[in-house]
Amino acid sequence: MNLAKTARLLIIVTLLASLGFFATRAAATDTVYYNGTIITMDDDRPLAEAVAVREGRIVAVGNRDIVMASAGKTARRIDLGGHTLLPGFVDSHGHAYAIGLQASTANLLPPPDGAAADIPALQAQLADWMADDPAVMRGIGWVIGFGYDDSQLAEQRHPTRRDLDAVTIDYPVMIIHQSGHFGVANSKALERLGITTASENPDGGIIRREQTSRQPNGVLEEMAFLAPLMQLLSQFDDAMNEHLVIEGTRLAATYGYTTVQEGRAMPAAIAAMRRVAERGALDVDLVAYPDMLAVPDVTPSRTYAKRFRIGGVKLTIDGSPQGKTAYLSEPYFHPPHGQSADYRGYGAIDESTARASVARAFARGWQILCHANGDAAIDQYIDAVRAAQTEYPDVDNRPVLIHGQTLRKDQVEAIDELGIFPSLFPMHTFYWGDWHRDSVLGPVRADNISPTGWLLPRGMMFGSHHDAPVALPDAMRVLSATVTRRSRSGDILGPEHRVPVATALKAMTLWPAWQHFEENEKGSIEPGKLADFVVLSANPMAVPEEQLNTLMVEQTIKEGRIVYQR
Repeated sequence: MNLAKTARLLIIVTLLASLGFFATRAAATDTVYYNGTIITMDDDRPLAEAVAVREGRIVAVGNRDIVMASAGKTARRIDLGGHTLLPGFVDSHGHAYAIGLQASTANLLPPPDGAAADIPALQAQLADWMADDPAVMRGIGWVIGFGYDDSQLAEQRHPTRRDLDAVTIDYPVMIIHQSGHFGVANSKALERLGITTASENPDGGIIRREQTSRQPNGVLEEMAFLAPLMQLLSQFDDAMNEHLVIEGTRLAATYGYTTVQEGRAMPAAIAAMRRVAERGALDVDLVAYPDMLAVPDVTPSRTYAKRFRIGGVKLTIDGSPQGKTAYLSEPYFHPPHGQSADYRGYGAIDESTARASVARAFARGWQILCHANGDAAIDQYIDAVRAAQTEYPDVDNRPVLIHGQTLRKDQVEAIDELGIFPSLFPMHTFYWGDWHRDSVLGPVRADNISPTGWLLPRGMMFGSHHDAPVALPDAMRVLSATVTRRSRSGDILGPEHRVPVATALKAMTLWPAWQHFEENEKGSIEPGKLADFVVLSANPMAVPEEQLNTLMVEQTIKEGRIVYQR
């Protein structure tokens, strides 16, 4: 063979290999996806005409004719019908177990996700739920609602025990704020929980009182709410806990998530996740991060056992910005009722506990996810990670900052230098952007919540999450908010922090896969990776940006198997 023929043959072989020909030939194909837009999230080959799958893994990506020809006559041909195939979404931060609670309780979300626009509507939702008497709650005798938001209620206040007493005085009622950092109990519930005029505020929490007395008004903040909530959840039996795990992961799958996170797992929930996984009842992968102050010891793993694993630990330093409990370095724009003009929120734990907890995670090689919304809380986390890295310089645990909503520019530089992965919350710009601008932070600070625009010039990866059940795990709402940053009123918060659609998609696929140490298995459509896909109604790279939130998830596919079909 002469030199020219050898060169031509080498070019042909190289081309076929780049199109996935030899990967396909090496293993028989059982399914080929074609006739749609295939967005791979692989910078070397961002688009493809066909994808071949065998036994749950991708074996070829590339030219339609070559992939089809190499697949063989027995392979199933899946016609995408012009729809768009992407990698399955990876949950950068959410709460799968609590999503199950959201799916199983009275829906108190405000529009557009629910009907609770004012307190009478909220009361009606609770009454309707009681009338339906869902079987899942019969065993505990409580009325539970999820998702009310004082910032969106027409009355611009939290409901009180008296508002809930108007629904029923015969049953205990507990409603959970959309942020998950507040709750309201009726009189019967306060009695059951032992919260009285003699009760003192716990560390990191506040029992709100009626004016001119110590009588609890029903509103409970942070640890004053979370401890009673844990007391209530402790009444759930194994069957109910397992039900919440299944319903939470299934709901997330309807929005295109093939990897779901439980970002603050408690012991009963962890046990339920294991039981559900052991009997093969998880449709998608579930990675849990136990609350390290509630679960003293964990055994993280990088490997799933029947689609479940413990990924590391979770630490919570402060509260909610929309609830005005996040720990800020400067006062709130308008402090909550009863607080002074210099009110800056407060920590859920003290600085020494935060530092010791982070050091413990590094000492044991655990990945740590840290909830820190306010910039004062973020300072504590940065300082703790810096100290831990100095003491344990060889630990590679990819520490994560969860939310980071009031990140300052100097803090962006610090987390970049320390290798802290920011899992940000741009979806807040839609749900609470107007509230942040007008009441929580004021116009200047509100423009810079979840400041993705400060990350891009530094070449930083980030995750964009839903934090469900704070909101529904709506991937298209996450995508839309990350790209447009448009609020409910139509305002754009921080135009300089808008990112291209391709970047926002990476923040929902490849980059959170890296966050979870799974970049070699998930996050892009490449030979060798899991066949985790989502099929969208249209191409998000081609539709007008203002229409991104209207895209629909047509299918969610986990390892080649359809787990959700619209």
